[in-house]
Amino acid sequence: MAITVKNSRVGIAPRKVRQVCDLIRGEKASEALKTLRFCEKKEIAIVLSKLINSGLAIANESDKYDLDNLVISQIFANEGPTLKRIQPRAQGRAFRIRKRTSHVTVELKEA
Repeated sequence: MAITVKNSRVGIAPRKVRQVCDLIRGEKASEALKTLRFCEKKEIAIVLSKLINSGLAIANESDKYDLDNLVISQIFANEGPTLKRIQPRAQGRAFRIRKRTSHVTVELKEA
């Protein structure tokens, strides 16, 4: 049985989140937290750390899992709703700015 934790509508583009997800996919949860601690993309690392810690808290409460053996089996970021904004440009024109969001899912399994 696996523990699935989701975070919807994260205000970061999914392309950027996937770069950090690739770093920790398949690692133990404790090793993944260490990797995220020193990751250069801090905002994304904080979001993913909170998700992993939430999954560990769920595992701790259920008493079915050994916390030392939990591995990140699946982690992915899907595209969420895009916020459309307008930036004024010269001569009365307007450019569209697309603020992309993402849905992040982390699945923890015992190794």
